[in-house]
Amino acid sequence: MGVVPWVVSGRSPEAVAGQAGRLVSFLEERPELDIAAVGRSLAVSRARFDHRAVVVGETREELVAGVRAVAEGLPAAGAVSGRAVPVGSVAFLFAGQGSQRVGMGRELYAAEPVFAAAFDEVVGVLDVHLGCSLAGVIEGDGELLGRTVFTQPALFAVEVALFRLLSHYGVTADYLVGHSVGELAAAHVAGVLSLEDAARLVCVRARLMEGVAGGGAMVALHAGEGRVAGWLEGRSGVDVAGVNSPGSTVVSGDESAVLEVVELARGEGVKGTRLRVSHAFHSAHLDGVLDELTEVARGLSHGVPRIPVVSNVTGEVMEEFTPEYWAVQARSAVRFADGVGTLAGLGVTAFVELGPDGTLAGLAGECLAGA
Repeated sequence: MGVVPWVVSGRSPEAVAGQAGRLVSFLEERPELDIAAVGRSLAVSRARFDHRAVVVGETREELVAGVRAVAEGLPAAGAVSGRAVPVGSVAFLFAGQGSQRVGMGRELYAAEPVFAAAFDEVVGVLDVHLGCSLAGVIEGDGELLGRTVFTQPALFAVEVALFRLLSHYGVTADYLVGHSVGELAAAHVAGVLSLEDAARLVCVRARLMEGVAGGGAMVALHAGEGRVAGWLEGRSGVDVAGVNSPGSTVVSGDESAVLEVVELARGEGVKGTRLRVSHAFHSAHLDGVLDELTEVARGLSHGVPRIPVVSNVTGEVMEEFTPEYWAVQARSAVRFADGVGTLAGLGVTAFVELGPDGTLAGLAGECLAGA
């Protein structure tokens, strides 16, 4: 069945504990009750007060133990308590390359018809450009999925299907931001690009990026952009490729130059993590493919975003997207941290990651920690 949430609320912490105690007694007298049915009843048929507790679990025993802990004022795995706060605007975060995994979306595909239908539709359009079954690649081995030519379309398909699933359940976004290839998914669901045009662009982008010369590397350094810029000063063959948070900056370029920067960082006690990518994206390694990417983009129709999209390039809300933007976006540093700062200034308080991992949600938390 998977994880089931049980929610109780009250006018005070003591009232929440009292509600939890009564729920335990009620359940002990009715062992036949289905745990999912109990969860639905608690969520939709009870008044909602500011003080709340949520217990999650996969079995009746886990859930009852969590509710009993709430009643007794004790900590427990799977149980959280607190006071509801007003929710501002909502932003969806579309993940980038490196978040992929074999079988991503498999459970949702089996359990959610809306997700399955959306995924099939998107994959069907992508397959025309790829000349193979993208669904088969996603279910195959990690080596094939790790090839950029498949990775980027696969993430696009999963993220668009996730967006449509959330929309089906009434979860909507006030703003969108994507990370690298995730920005193409954001642009599509915002209405900038039709599915057919977005599929063509993402497949061409992936093919061109995979075709650039090898010998590159990307490393995430646990340091701010200013500090990293000092290590890059006067050094060729390496660029800042991403500013993910105040304490996470990605460098990209020639492997030897990147590793030299990593050694400088280590000398100052700064760690680095090599990214799971095949080439040096968002660096000079892409310069040779930008003209073709622009030419393809000029053959596509670009509309006005129905949902505001925050740009990777500027970190600000985009008024319009031009064909030339996509080459700039592929070459420039991904300014995700700036984008999150912009969203916070616009009143966004809820960030929902659409992708197979939780990387961007964690980075957004780092960006907001000092806000």
